[in-house]
Amino acid sequence: MPHDHGHAHIDPDSGDRRVAIAIWANGLLTVAQVVGGIFSGSLALIADALHNFSDMASLVIAFAARKIARRPADERMTFGYGRVEIVAALVNYTTLILIGFYLIYEGGMRMIDPPEVMGWTVVILGGIALVVDTLTAMLTYSMQKGSVNIRALFLHNLSDALASVAVIVAGSLIILYDMRWVDPAITIGIAIYILYLSFTEIGGPIRTLMLGSPPDIDNEAVVEAMRKVEGVADVHHVHLWQMQEHKAALDCHVVVAAEGWSKIEEIKSAIKKRLKGEFGISHSSLEFEHEDRAHQNADLYGHGNSRDGEETHTHEKS
Repeated sequence: MPHDHGHAHIDPDSGDRRVAIAIWANGLLTVAQVVGGIFSGSLALIADALHNFSDMASLVIAFAARKIARRPADERMTFGYGRVEIVAALVNYTTLILIGFYLIYEGGMRMIDPPEVMGWTVVILGGIALVVDTLTAMLTYSMQKGSVNIRALFLHNLSDALASVAVIVAGSLIILYDMRWVDPAITIGIAIYILYLSFTEIGGPIRTLMLGSPPDIDNEAVVEAMRKVEGVADVHHVHLWQMQEHKAALDCHVVVAAEGWSKIEEIKSAIKKRLKGEFGISHSSLEFEHEDRAHQNADLYGHGNSRDGEETHTHEKS
């Protein structure tokens, strides 16, 4: 079954405008929440402000990453700049993890001796934050399906909106029942949710930066598809990775049967056509070996041999 690595993208300029609007909205909200949190004595409000500040920083990083990622490949960056968005996503998730642990610590300290909190200030600013967070999430929703970087931002905004709801609940309980312990408790709850989202999503960027194989491609199916091409005796030293988020690449050694050695170009074309048509792999580098002088005991993946020692071989690279 073909694997489509293409995703629908909105116009880049439109996407940039959305990110810019989200940056300004989160910046203004962060200032309002910090002032309100200090004035009211609410740690939950300050926690939400810190979360919003991380969103603003993440949006700035994302905005720069989107611009840089469009640069063409050059002599210094021969693969292009597309991976800068992966790096940005990793920075965003790491920031969230650090914030999450800090809020758990601070919330725990306040649970011991809950300070007085001005409930109405918490509710009002929490309501404003909910509106802004929802707006920002809506701005990034249609963009997050095609970018791990924007997905990280969308999850930031979504968790912010839920945190704002929790802040409103905390403020209401303080107004009605003077339950001051609810404020640090809500803070810890927000922090746990932040950590859950971050640890759930951070594996994707790490896998890509570690040159892991694309999660939506079956490696064994790729190997079998190449082996089934007429004239191919075997394949080994397979490397399958993501050059960028939605661009898979492959290189491998192809052992050609003796009778097919004169038809290397046809075999190469057949393999490349199958890789692109069935798996969406548009970038492939194939090194051909004659079956009589091929690597012996070569590993299927990687570039080593099952047994020590170098083997003599003849190859043609294409």
